[in-house]
Amino acid sequence: MSLATAHFAPPVLSLRLFAVWRRNFLVWRKLALPSIVGNLADPVIYMLGLGYGLGMLVPQVEGVSYIAFLAGGTLCYSTMNAATFEVLYSGFSRMHVQKTWEAIMNAPIALDDIVAAELVWAASKSCLAGVAILAVIAAFGFTASPLALAAIPVVFLTGLCFAALGLIMTALAPSYDFFMYYFTLFITPMTLLSGVFFPQNQLPETVRSIAELLPLSHAVSLVRPLLLGQMPTQIGLHVGVLATFTVVAFWLALALTRRRLLK
Repeated sequence: MSLATAHFAPPVLSLRLFAVWRRNFLVWRKLALPSIVGNLADPVIYMLGLGYGLGMLVPQVEGVSYIAFLAGGTLCYSTMNAATFEVLYSGFSRMHVQKTWEAIMNAPIALDDIVAAELVWAASKSCLAGVAILAVIAAFGFTASPLALAAIPVVFLTGLCFAALGLIMTALAPSYDFFMYYFTLFITPMTLLSGVFFPQNQLPETVRSIAELLPLSHAVSLVRPLLLGQMPTQIGLHVGVLATFTVVAFWLALALTRRRLLK
């Protein structure tokens, strides 16, 4: 087997990945409160500011108040951001700057487990941020029923999806500056097209067809109805798309990381 082919071999994982996950958790725990507040403040300010500000001009969207419509999109958007920032900036620091991954590989832990641990850790951290935002949304009365609790596993899956996509950039990045291209060319356009701030049916048909392929669109399509006390339609499709993005992106990220670190 050639070296290039070996890089794309299927992941080989073990329970040791949870030891790496625990290491990341223990480091984060020292700054847990500022981290949670930081992940919470920005999306809540946007939700309340836009919700009450534009909500005065837009009485209802899809039969609900604008701020209630915005709540589901904000939850998905903040989950995406939390997972992305974790694997990009913190993950890149551990991989390239601090050489933490290389140090861990001196123990009997394989690179596959380390990358998988980064994936699960980022999803866990983003899920925690999502639960905090969901609590704020519920406290303001923007959830219609206990069905909103079903959004939590969707939030975790969304975190996995965007953590996997972000790990591809982490494996390719020569420096922190590289990540600005990812945000400018992918994250920001996707946020604007995925139904976070306005319904996708307001988009031109061609643009809407592209937007419906984006992973954030599928996350919003699951979370928003749940917060409004409704069962989402096409649950299998939305979950399947998010899971497929996660698996394919993680496999590619792992291959690129092997190529970078296992020369």
